[in-house]
Amino acid sequence: MIDYSLLNLCPVFRGISEDETRNLLGQIHYRVRKFQKDEVVVFAGDTVQDLLIVMAGSVRGEMIDYSGKTVKIEDIEAPKPLAAAFLFGKENRYPVTVTANKKASVLAIPVPEFLKILQLNTLLLRNYLNSISSRAQFLSQKLNFLSFKTIREKVAHFLLQQAGDRYHSFELKNTQQQLADLFGVTRPSLARVLGGMQAEGFIKIEKKTVTLLDKNALNELLRNG
Repeated sequence: MIDYSLLNLCPVFRGISEDETRNLLGQIHYRVRKFQKDEVVVFAGDTVQDLLIVMAGSVRGEMIDYSGKTVKIEDIEAPKPLAAAFLFGKENRYPVTVTANKKASVLAIPVPEFLKILQLNTLLLRNYLNSISSRAQFLSQKLNFLSFKTIREKVAHFLLQQAGDRYHSFELKNTQQQLADLFGVTRPSLARVLGGMQAEGFIKIEKKTVTLLDKNALNELLRNG
């Protein structure tokens, strides 16, 4: 059984009524797949044949860098889609290996079936386009982080990007662990860098508010990297 109220919280189906969602899925073939903790959902390099949406539990996307180290890209909680931006195109393969963090269920809609309902509902189509655009922006941000060699450079880039050109303060929405995962580093390593930046007078952190005290110094870190 599908929890339609939960599915309507998925970015792809957001704003569509439960009745309409039930009607759309009633016109296509789909399946719900179950996974145990640490079971692989898909391997990096597998061809994307379905739109996958996590319906229960959570999964993680990981890739192996050139040194052989496993880097967690992100955790994906229900009800979010997996690799929605890779459904189409010449190289429509999963860029990361996806593994269940705990017991999980995943809704799998074959690409030809998903195409059918995209043509039946314009809001669904617009949601899908917005979703893949957001993913492209996230991956672009991730590439920016990986292009910097040191943790200090990654942190400096992130802080400057969050504050923007006009502001010196912003509310941090991520936990230190989430940031560490985003940067591909350990949480203690990230904490040391943030503490060092505060001691040097580059930044000030009060609860969730981060203030950039010396933007020039942060920019200098990037120029000298």
